[in-house]
Amino acid sequence: MKHSTLLIDLGIIVLGALLFVTGIGGVRLFDWDEINFAESAREMLLTGDWFNVQINFQSFWEKPPLFIWMQALSMKVFGINEFAARFPNAVMGIITLLTLFHIGRRTEDTRLGLLWAGLYAISFLPFFYFKSGIIDPWFNYFIFLGIYFFSRYTDEAAAALRMRHAALSGLFTGFAVLTKGPVGFLIFALTFFVWLAFMKFRLAFRWKDVAAYIVMLALAGGAWFIALAATGHGEVINDFINYQIRLFETKDAGHGGFLLYHFVILLFGVTPASFLALSAFRRKALHGEEESRSSGLFRWMMVSLWVVLILFTIVRTKIVHYSSFCYFPITFLGAWAAARMMDGKIKFTVFQRVALIVTAVFYGLGLTALTLFDRFKQHIIPLVDDPFAVSCMEASSEWKGFEPFVGQLLIAATVWFCIGFSRRRSPGSFVPLATGNLVFAMTAILCAVPEVEKYSQASAVDFYIERQGEDCYVQPAYFKSYAQYFYTGRQPENNCEDFGWLTLGDIDKPCYFVVKDIPEQVERLREDAPDARFLSRRSGFQFFVRESPAEQSDAEPDDGQQDKVE
Repeated sequence: MKHSTLLIDLGIIVLGALLFVTGIGGVRLFDWDEINFAESAREMLLTGDWFNVQINFQSFWEKPPLFIWMQALSMKVFGINEFAARFPNAVMGIITLLTLFHIGRRTEDTRLGLLWAGLYAISFLPFFYFKSGIIDPWFNYFIFLGIYFFSRYTDEAAAALRMRHAALSGLFTGFAVLTKGPVGFLIFALTFFVWLAFMKFRLAFRWKDVAAYIVMLALAGGAWFIALAATGHGEVINDFINYQIRLFETKDAGHGGFLLYHFVILLFGVTPASFLALSAFRRKALHGEEESRSSGLFRWMMVSLWVVLILFTIVRTKIVHYSSFCYFPITFLGAWAAARMMDGKIKFTVFQRVALIVTAVFYGLGLTALTLFDRFKQHIIPLVDDPFAVSCMEASSEWKGFEPFVGQLLIAATVWFCIGFSRRRSPGSFVPLATGNLVFAMTAILCAVPEVEKYSQASAVDFYIERQGEDCYVQPAYFKSYAQYFYTGRQPENNCEDFGWLTLGDIDKPCYFVVKDIPEQVERLREDAPDARFLSRRSGFQFFVRESPAEQSDAEPDDGQQDKVE
C-alpha cells in the first residue's frame, strides 16, 4: 500500500473519530428503537444470558443478537449509558468510510474513493445514523458487502478469486441475517434476481462456488437460529418469522406514511449526495464506459437502490431507517456523477444547484426557527388540537445563541459550492460544502437534539431516572415505551406488566403510573386505579403512585379527597 494511501486512511480514522464519537453520550436514548436495543444489551449483561435476546426479561423475538452483543460488550467496557449504546455505530462510521474509500479507489481511482467516503460522511442522514444506537448501520454495511463481493464474483477480471468472493458474499449476507433477520438475505436475493434479469439470465458459475456461498451464509446467518431450535426455543423462530410477515402486511402503529415516503426522505435526507446522484439517472449514463471497471459496480448499485426503494414502498410500515441501505448506492452514484462533472462529461445542472440551495435554506431556516420557538409558541399553541403536544410545549429550551449563524453558514457554504463547482469543477470546491454540512450536523447533534428532547420525552425519562434503585413497579399507561426499563434500571423482580393487577390488585410494592397529559387518559387512569395518588405534572406527562395495601394501612388517614392537578 502506498504511503499516501496510509496517510489518507489515518486521516479518515482521525476525522471519523472526531465526527462520530464526539457527543454521542450527550443526550438520552430515544424511544423506541434506541432504547429497545440498549435495554436488550443491559438485560443481557444483568442476566448473563448472551444467547436469548430479552426485553423486560421476556424473550424478544423481533431481532437476532449480533448488534445486541456489540452493545453489551461496549457496556461492559464503558458502563451502562448512552455513550456505550451508541459507540458501536461510531466505530461502524469509521469502518464504513475506510471501506468506501478503498472500494472506490480499487474500482476507479483515489478521487472516486475520497468522493464516495466524503459524500457519505457529510450527507445528513448517514451522519446522524452513525451517532445513534439503532441497528441499521451494521445491518446495511453487511448487506452492502454481500452485494459488493458478489459483484466482484461476476467480474470476469477477477475470475481467479471467484470462490473467495462467493464465500465473502455469503459470509456478509449471513451477518446481515444475524443482525436483523431474513430481510438481509431478501434484499440480496432480490437485487441478484433483478440484476440477473437485466443480464438476460446469463451468468457463468461453478457449483463449488454456490456451495461456498451457501455454507458461509448458513454458518454466519443460520447458526443462532439452528441453536435456538436445538435447545427447544423453536417458538422464538416462529414468532420471529410471523413478525417479519406482519411488517409487510400491516401498518405498524404510529408508522404509516404516504406512498412515496422513502423517495422524499432519501432525496432531502441524503443531501448533498442525492442531488448530485440525479445526474446518474439520465439516459445512457454509462455511454462510452460500458466496459469500465466502475460500470459493473454502477449497475449493482443502481439495481440495489431500486430494489430497496420499491420493496419498502410496498411495505405498509413506513420508518425512516427502513430505506437506509440506499445511502450506499446514492452516495456512490453521487460520487460517480461528481467525478464525471469534474471531467466535463456531465453538467452540473441549474436544477441541481437550485435544489441544493433551496434544501440548505430549508435546513438553515429550520434550525433558526427552533431557536426562536419559545418566543413565539404562545401564538402556536392555540392552533394545535393535540393536548399532549400542547402540554409538551410547556417545556423551555436553553440555546447557546450561535445556532442561527450555523444555519446561515450552511446556506452560504452551499451557495459557494454551487457557484465554485460550476466554474472550476475541482475537488477543492467540496471543501466549503463539507465544512458547512458538518458544522451544521454537529450543531444539530450537540445543541439542537438535547433541546428538542425537552419537548418530547425528557420529563418522563427524568421521572424514570428518579426511580433508579427503588424496589417498585413503573408502568406507562396507555402508550408503548421501553424507556421505563432502561432508565429505571429495572430488575427482574420488578418486571410485572399485568395492568389489571397493578391498578386494582394486592400489589406488594409501590407502582408508579406515567400517563400522557391528555384529559381523557388521565381520567381513564383515575377510573382504572381509583386509589392511585397524584404526584406531579410535568411537560407532557402526569405521574401517579399506588401504594401496596401494607403501605396504605401504615399511612395516616386523610380526608378522603384525592389529590387534584394544579
